[in-house]
Amino acid sequence: MPTPLPKRRRLRLGPLAVLLPYLRPYRLRTLGALAALLTAAALVLTLGQGLRRLIDVGFATGDTTHLDHAALGLVVIVAALAFATAARFHQVSWLGERIAADLRRDMFDRVIMLSPAFFETARVGDILTRLTADISVLQALIGSAISQWLRNAILLLGAFTMLLVTSAKLAGIVLLVVPLVVVPLVLFGRRERRLSRAAQDRVADIGAYAEETLNALRTVQAFTHEPIDRARFAAEAERSVRAALRRVQTRATQILIVILLGFGAIVFSLWVGGRDVIAGAMSGGDLSAFVFYAVLTATSGAQMSELFGELQRASGAADRLRELLAERPTITAPPRPLRLPARPEGRPGGHVSFEAVTFRYPARPDVSALADFSLSVAPGETVALVGPSGAGKTTVLQLLLRFYDPGRGVIRLDGVDIAQVAPEDLRRRIGIVPQDPVIFSASALENIRYGRPEAIEAEVRAAGKAAHAGFLDLLPEGYDTFLGEKGIRLSGGQRQRIAIARAILRDPAVLLLDEATSALDAESEQAVQQALATLSRDRTTIVIAHRLATVRNADRIVVIDAGRVVATGTHESLIREGGIYARLARLQFSVEA
Repeated sequence: MPTPLPKRRRLRLGPLAVLLPYLRPYRLRTLGALAALLTAAALVLTLGQGLRRLIDVGFATGDTTHLDHAALGLVVIVAALAFATAARFHQVSWLGERIAADLRRDMFDRVIMLSPAFFETARVGDILTRLTADISVLQALIGSAISQWLRNAILLLGAFTMLLVTSAKLAGIVLLVVPLVVVPLVLFGRRERRLSRAAQDRVADIGAYAEETLNALRTVQAFTHEPIDRARFAAEAERSVRAALRRVQTRATQILIVILLGFGAIVFSLWVGGRDVIAGAMSGGDLSAFVFYAVLTATSGAQMSELFGELQRASGAADRLRELLAERPTITAPPRPLRLPARPEGRPGGHVSFEAVTFRYPARPDVSALADFSLSVAPGETVALVGPSGAGKTTVLQLLLRFYDPGRGVIRLDGVDIAQVAPEDLRRRIGIVPQDPVIFSASALENIRYGRPEAIEAEVRAAGKAAHAGFLDLLPEGYDTFLGEKGIRLSGGQRQRIAIARAILRDPAVLLLDEATSALDAESEQAVQQALATLSRDRTTIVIAHRLATVRNADRIVVIDAGRVVATGTHESLIREGGIYARLARLQFSVEA
């Protein structure tokens, strides 16, 4: 499957800069988390000195008073450490949740504003993965990994400084191992960046395949395609596992090397320090403090190594989010949009004209969907577009809604070039009833109100009545009944009437009907045709129909073939002329041209 978003072979931590604008509004929270982190790290380092004092002053002197004071000091340090650590956890967790929500909001805002051309090649499952899994990775980074990495970096530097203060000779032994630890971090880190991005892409592939299959579940089951889809999904899952395991193997090797070298150096230092204690060159308290700081150095280094992998994984996620945030809609409002003329009170509005329009879909640049197409529809006129499949009928509606801009030519509404109008202002003048109506996972009331969100309930019910949607009153909770995901609780004809009621409620100047009655039975079709006839009296109506019986009474029928207007007239005149319309009529009505 084609993916519209480019993939880069090399990743750095640079993509994480995408988080900086989201941290700025929460500067105080960030500073509070940093202060708690520094305090907690300082208290951990202080524990080593408390331990040294406990042994050298408390144990060695045999004075219980000194022992009590030393133990009490440790208790105070531990209590302060607990409060500082809890404060750090609370602050960074809050930041993680808040920034993840802000990211999801901005990502959704960006995606919902992208033009239809983007979705010709984009995979919805991949986009959903970015909105969910990738942002969850960054949430874990902000809410945990970054603070832990910084904490361990501070502890590593602080503990090593205390090692030097305690015993420069033993610290030198540990220092010799540092380059041996850093080199694997750099080498394995580069490999893990690439593997992290690959693993995240495989997860996106799984999401895309699952989303596509579940959306077509009835078709899958009708064609008994379950075994094949199960096998394909299993194969996608296995690809994801293999990609993830390659990343896991790299990180495991990295951790192995760091721990072996780090703790190996500590053991050797303890052996040397133990001989110095026996020889009287250092005290038991100094050695205990050294052990504490050495273990702290090694564990901090090992955890940094592990968290470095999380940083690389988050970098891959941030890179994928940054790519999507960088996408820009191709259909936008001009810098100074023109206003459409006010709709005349009591008079039909919506003069539509296509002037020598040529258009090619971005995904099919070699084929003209419309070629030098011209059409004028007078206010209040009902025009039917007919022709063979692929002739360009639906393209006319999509261009009028400005889902795309034509390559050449001009489209006007009430004399204004629609490319000079803000898309939202243009679309408010237009109502559409598509061939496959979209029903949202909400009540019937909310689905109809989608046409005009500010409408009151009485207006919604009036629109439902006008669309002959009387079946809604018979539902368990009437208009408040939940219709199921994608309206699964409704028949095809019922879904169509919900869409018609939605268009009626919108009360548009221009009405677009794309096979609006195709899913209705004969009785319902007649009732809805009457409702649509009433609805279209005071507005321009463009109808697409394959069933010619539904457009025989249109004011004008326009025949389209290969993106061009090839004939115009009434049903009777086109029958007399012969040509495409007469051929279609013979097939449907069994009449002679």
